[in-house]
Amino acid sequence: MSVKPVKVAMIGVGAISGIYLQNITHTFHQVELRGVCDLIPERAEKGKACVDEAIAAGAKAVSPVIYKDMYEAFNDPEVEVILNLTRPYEHYEVTKQALLHGKHVYSEKPLAVDMEEAAELVALAEEKNLRLGGAPDTFMGAGIQTARKLIDDGYIGDIVGATCAMVCHGHETWHPDPEFYYKRGGGPMLDMGPYYITALVQLLGEAKAVSGMTRKTFEKRVITSEPHNGEIIDVDVDTHLAGNILFSSGAVAQIITTFDVHYTNGARFEVYGTKGTLIVPDPNTFGGPVLLLRPEDIAAVRSDPGLAKHDIPTAYPGYRQIPLMFDYNENSRALGLTDMCVALRSGREHRANYQQQRHVLEIMTSFSKSSAEGRTLELTTRYERTAAMQPNILHGVLED
Repeated sequence: MSVKPVKVAMIGVGAISGIYLQNITHTFHQVELRGVCDLIPERAEKGKACVDEAIAAGAKAVSPVIYKDMYEAFNDPEVEVILNLTRPYEHYEVTKQALLHGKHVYSEKPLAVDMEEAAELVALAEEKNLRLGGAPDTFMGAGIQTARKLIDDGYIGDIVGATCAMVCHGHETWHPDPEFYYKRGGGPMLDMGPYYITALVQLLGEAKAVSGMTRKTFEKRVITSEPHNGEIIDVDVDTHLAGNILFSSGAVAQIITTFDVHYTNGARFEVYGTKGTLIVPDPNTFGGPVLLLRPEDIAAVRSDPGLAKHDIPTAYPGYRQIPLMFDYNENSRALGLTDMCVALRSGREHRANYQQQRHVLEIMTSFSKSSAEGRTLELTTRYERTAAMQPNILHGVLED
């Protein structure tokens, strides 16, 4: 374990900040939250109070300061890493200013809202020799890591393809401030796509080309959640995207993300190989289940349907549930941040790095571009999978 925790400043204390505060305070002690900042002061105060309450209950943490603005955080000499939890369209400016002030940055997804912004951020980080990375870090959890090991160890043979779907009717029924999901940087692909595309490249490797067809089904949305109940949102982005991804290995994947459909099983992720099929867990989570089907399983079910495991979802008769082989089965957001902070101390590469974020962003933004231009797009970014997770001696402590 690193002797000296890396001090982090949180910029943006909105809905996603709660799980970060919880995990930094209770689980990942290789990171220390130095301070918090939000454009709405009450949110920053609430974030500080959350940590202070945990400390009063016995948590081994430090009470964070409240910065009056992000520049005060950037100028704090004790802060090494900026945790950027602002809205997607704000990621670029916050990250850029943090890098200009000499701070490493870990950002919520996506890296930026277009490739031009991403290229500028990457160039700036490289010029200043600063770490840049970010969410999602769910691929580092027990579920995706177990699926990756099964694929890497050949349990389903050579990969033929994959199918992914994130299906729902949008966030205006439950999110307290849903408008940004329908503005620049929003939509189902840039919102939820990072989980699916990141998992795909972790499992299948570099993507080579993308084709897509997209639409905007509803021009306006009515918010039914509080405190904006009854307000109307003008929709500026595509809200139903269907696409194909050609990987350098030759594998072909299909993905659908939508905010336009009423559905109950909102997450689906299947990987097909020459020797079997793997059901990957919801990539917006860290855990399982991971399900495996091989030819011998099919033969057994055909000869005696009673052999099908009854604890397996009915959509997958005959599949075997594989025990999770890695740690972090629970909601472990801040795992990627911690990994970057530990890597900063040791000098190794961090897993949720900008190379991965940039490749994922190019794939995601290419669907609408392909649809508008009516052609398949060759990708320009290159990608190498980051290191698999290692067994942990202690939960919450990552290897140097």
